[in-house]
Formats: sequence, structure tokens, C-alpha cells
Amino acid sequence: MKNSNYDIEILDTTLRDGAQGEGISFSLRDKLAVTEALDELGVAFIEAGNPGSNPKDIEYFKQAASLNLKNAKLCAFGSTRKKGVKACDDPQLCSLMNAETEVVVIFGKSWDLHVKEVLQVSLNENLDMIGDTISFLKAKGKKVIYDAEHFFDGYAADYSYALSTIQTAFGAGADRIVLCDTNGGSISDKINTAAWDVKKLMPETVFGIHAHNDCGLAIANSIVAVQAGFIHVQGTLVGFGERCGNVSLAALIPTLELKMSHRCLPQGNLRRIGELTRRVAEIANITISDDMPYVGTHAFSHKGGMHTDGVLKNSRSFEHVSPEAVGNNRHLLMSEVSGRAAIAERVKKIAPTIDKDHPVIISLAEKLKKLEADGWSFEGADASFEILILRELGRYTPLFTIEAYRVMSEHPKGAKIECSNAWVKVLVGGEHEVAAAEGVGPVGALDEALRRALTRFFPGLAKMRLEDYKVRVIDGKDATSAFVRVLIESTDGQRTWNTVGVSADIIDATRAALADSIEYMLINDAIPEAK
Repeated sequence: MKNSNYDIEILDTTLRDGAQGEGISFSLRDKLAVTEALDELGVAFIEAGNPGSNPKDIEYFKQAASLNLKNAKLCAFGSTRKKGVKACDDPQLCSLMNAETEVVVIFGKSWDLHVKEVLQVSLNENLDMIGDTISFLKAKGKKVIYDAEHFFDGYAADYSYALSTIQTAFGAGADRIVLCDTNGGSISDKINTAAWDVKKLMPETVFGIHAHNDCGLAIANSIVAVQAGFIHVQGTLVGFGERCGNVSLAALIPTLELKMSHRCLPQGNLRRIGELTRRVAEIANITISDDMPYVGTHAFSHKGGMHTDGVLKNSRSFEHVSPEAVGNNRHLLMSEVSGRAAIAERVKKIAPTIDKDHPVIISLAEKLKKLEADGWSFEGADASFEILILRELGRYTPLFTIEAYRVMSEHPKGAKIECSNAWVKVLVGGEHEVAAAEGVGPVGALDEALRRALTRFFPGLAKMRLEDYKVRVIDGKDATSAFVRVLIESTDGQRTWNTVGVSADIIDATRAALADSIEYMLINDAIPEAK
């Protein structure tokens, strides 16, 4: 069953264990899209669901059979037979057969507490359930991955019985024995001891690890199992799953490949892990943590002046791997603690000949310090910083001017009007335009009125929309008179960019961020001539 392309087999269970995470709900279309993304990444196995649990999974396996998967084998998931029932008569085992996958994953109990108090069967009956189930599936020609649920808790409670469960599974023909830290409560030295013990006692067995993250140790626990000789690793790409989630494969795979020289994906595919992790997260309708190792937006961000200067001279000085190796990018953050080298690196994208001792860089460094002292922050507002650079270089010509605006809100909402409305007067190339709009709130109304006024001159703005909006009080001691910082994320459907505005008036801070956002898009597009 082992694929010669892999040193370590990766089984992704996003569609099964991951779907059990809070807030995760995949449609049938979502499940098929995730399957294709995981196959593109190149994992060995995709645990796609339990066809005996719900109609959606039954339909999934029917449709997934027509997918042209190039790397992964689909796995149907189920449990050992029910107590008092022959394996051939167990409905959920029959549903596994109907899924028609080459590989099936079966879980069984390893902890005597679960056998006695959850299954409520004798210890011997549980062994029979494990053996009968695997023998039945093997007789039907299936490859069987056996998940020893709660193995490490069972190992700690009754070593000999936990061992007997996996010996039974191996004796019945299981192709893989996966030891599961189902509660996620084991610390790494316990995983290490158990892993080496079972490898010594069952040297012919191919072992795997399935770690949950309830102690924050899922990656560490998976690594120590691999160090003990386990060649099969289970997890979910983004890391979501029951409770605190499963091991994040997006964080684990690069470590196994780049730090431990284990081949987990086809040659060259590691460079796509960032892109495909974001795709799966988007399908799941969640946001990847910015500080997620390897693929998060902060993973290769540098803010301190000494750090940015060092990484520009030799990337190894402050980066443990190349960002390109995992499909990410270096990000030099602009702030009052940024050194001139970092600022110069950003400016070189616009003016390549400028170095850190150029008067423009010195001036920008001073302006950054002053602006940040006043509450501005550019580390999350690259687009506003680019406009600031253009101004300092003398290359900035305003494309429009907001000459006046008014925003009003009234509550309760009327039967025929929205709560808020805005009026804007703009000047473009010597010509005025006035526009008004309604919105469910003042930000939406102002955004709509401004873009409505400008779209006559710049039709491309029709594809732009506000993606995210954040407000931060800069100094709370001033209470409702405090300055606020508004951060806006905008998109045209292909790119996203971020801008910032600061004012004691939240609407005026919003106006500043919106104006920068529109200006940035127009600067970076082929701008149609004004009518």
C-alpha cells in the first residue's frame, strides 16, 4: 500500500475529523473541492467521511468516484462492528463496502475504560469486535488502516490490554496501525516511550500517529512518533477538528520535509502548501491564524530594525527556512522601530536606485516616527504606506479630491429608508460630481456614495468592494473623545490591500482610509481617461 513517492505517508482527515470542529460545515460541493485541493497538494490518503453516518457522505462517495485523483487514495471511515452482531450483518460495515474505496479506516477501542463504560462489553468481546471487523474487510479485498482510539490513555491505564488490541488488529491483517491521542492530553515523553515500546514489541508492524492538540503538543507528539520510526501521520491541513483541533499538517509537513528530510509530498509540491492551505480555509469559511507557522502572514514578517537589516543582508540570520519554500512571502513591516534598511527595501520597489542613506529614506523614517506617535500604524496598511512613499518621492498626483461630505444616521430604521445616508462632492480633473447613497450604517453609506461619485470617471471602481473594517481606540483615557484608528481591507476580486485612517472623528478616519483604498486601486490599475 505504500507509495514509493513518499517517505512519510500523510493521511488528511479534514473531511472527517476536521468536519467535527466547531463552526465547520461542508456542503457536498465543498467536500469535493477540498478533495481536489488535497490531491493537488499530494497527500497519500484522504479520509473523506463516514458513509454510514449521513446521506451527504453517501452521495459524496458516489460523486467522488468520478474525480480524476492523481496522488491521493480516498478512504471511507467507520468503526468496528457492533456488539452481538456479525461483521457481515453490520449495517455500517456494509455502507463502507458500498463506498467502494480501495482503503478503509476503522477505529476501535484501546482503553479499558471505554470498553467497559462506553461500549459496555467485556474486554474479550472488544478484541473479537476488532478482529472480526478487520478480517471481514480484508476478505473483501480492502486495505485497512486501523485507528487505535485512545491508545495512549489505554497504554497508561492497562499496558497489556492496550497492546493486545493492536496485536489483534495486526493479526487480523490490518495494513496500518495508527496510535491515537484522541483526547489530546498526552505529553511528548509519554508518546515517545509508548512509540518506542510498540515498535520494539511489534517490529513488523507499520505504525502511524493521530494527534489532537488539547495540550498544544500535537506537532511535537507527531514528530516524536516519526522519530520512533512511524511512517504514517494523520491530521488536518489547517488544523481544525474536535475541541482544540488535530495536528496542523500545514505546520507539520514543512517541518518533516525541511527539518527532518522526510518526503511527505511529491517533489516540488511543498511550494504550494501555503496557497492550498488558504484555499481549504476559504472553503471552510475560516481565517488562518496570522501567526500560523510557515503559511501565516506573520510567519516571515520582520519589524525590528536590526531584524530587517539582518534578513536583508543574509536571510538565514532571522528566517529558519526560505518563505518561497512553503509558498509564502517575506513581509517587512513599516513602523517607528523599522530601520532605514527596511524602509529602503520597500521604496526600491518603486525607485530601485535608492539606498538607506538617501534623503528620501531619512525623511520617511522621521515621518513614520511622528505619524506613529500620533496614532498611525502602517504595518497592517501597506497600501497607505505606498501612497506615503509616492508623496515623499514627489511622484504623487491626487486623482480626486473630496471637497465635502456629510453622513447622517437616524434610528429606528424607517419603513422605506435605511438607517444611514451619505452625501459626497468630489473634484476630478476640474470637474465636480455629487452623489448620495443609503446604507445600513454610516460606513456603508459613505463607501457607496464615494464610489458612486467616482465611478463616472473611473469605471473600474465598480469591481472594488470593502472586505473588512476594524476600529481601534488609540488612547482610552480620553474616553469618547479619543482618537481612533480605522483599518480597511479592500478587494477587486483578485487582489486585496489595506489602508489606514486616524482621527478623533471615526467617520473622518473612515473617509481617510477609504480615500487611500480607492487611490491605491486607481494608481495600480490602467486608469481610464476622465470623461
